[in-house]
Amino acid sequence: MTYIAKPKVHHPALQKNAIGLVRRDYEGSVTTLCAGCGHDSVTAAIIQAFWELSVHPHRVAKLSGIGCSSKTPTYFLREAHGFNGVHGRMPALVTGANAANGDLLYIGVSGDGDSLSIGLGQLCHAIRRNVNALYVLENNGVYGLTKGQFSASADPGSLSKRGEANTMEAIDGCLLALTMGATFVARSFSGDKEQLVPLLKAGLAHKGFAFISIVSPCVTFNDHEGSTKSYAYTREHMVEVVEADFVMPTKAITTQYDPGTTRSVTLHDGSRVQLTKVADDYDPTDRDRAYGYVREKHKAGQIVTGLLYIAPDSSDMHEQANTVAAPLHDLPYETLCPGSAALDKLQTRFR
Repeated sequence: MTYIAKPKVHHPALQKNAIGLVRRDYEGSVTTLCAGCGHDSVTAAIIQAFWELSVHPHRVAKLSGIGCSSKTPTYFLREAHGFNGVHGRMPALVTGANAANGDLLYIGVSGDGDSLSIGLGQLCHAIRRNVNALYVLENNGVYGLTKGQFSASADPGSLSKRGEANTMEAIDGCLLALTMGATFVARSFSGDKEQLVPLLKAGLAHKGFAFISIVSPCVTFNDHEGSTKSYAYTREHMVEVVEADFVMPTKAITTQYDPGTTRSVTLHDGSRVQLTKVADDYDPTDRDRAYGYVREKHKAGQIVTGLLYIAPDSSDMHEQANTVAAPLHDLPYETLCPGSAALDKLQTRFR
């Protein structure tokens, strides 16, 4: 992988956030992806979200697997902790890292090939454990690094660049996440930064597994007529089911919409997600309704975007496992390994 460092010099008049950092302080290396790749737009939205939240970069851990999408963490938060794992194993890595140190803010970036094929089992168990992490799936419907074969998210009937039609059913990441019990599920489009940034901020603030699938067109292999993951198709067929905004607890709770049209969901840290009902009778806290609505629109050839589901009462992996309050990596060896006597006492419970 090629790393091209960006110059650290920037204009002194750039706007600073609450901790005195400018947006450029949240950038990484210069991208090596194809010009126009949707993944770079996702990177820009991630940078904007972290900057607006005034997150200290060294308090973030970013993880990825293999694929064009898994190069994305190289391009944001150069001062954050990072680990690029093997194909499909990123969910296990973020689970282990979070188990050892729950004080960090975790973001995993993956793709439809990395997550929905070889990594599908890994992803399912990260969801069911409700690992406290933001999981970004950049979905372009192809394997970009291996020259554009259909991925597991390619819609049946969609055409490859060579004109071949996909004959297999697609795995919808959002439907999978809803089925497995994810406590935060959203979908967006890389070309819709106004929608994507608030969703990313809400996902980072959510306590539990926050899953955001982003349609991110591959300009080299999957941006042609007949592709259902192209810029033109997505713009024409996307339907925003819930318009969302993210409000920090330090700011006044305001809204520009008429009374009775907005629902406010308070997250564990006091921040709020403001939800405006765009679809009639859509309830983003009803998992079954969300699943049915996404399926209904999918059959009609429409791509549902926005915050699809959120569970305000989410409890993450540490609460479920009743772990100690201190991060495991801070505990002394004697506490982590109390000796054979403690092991014998534990084993008597299972005899």
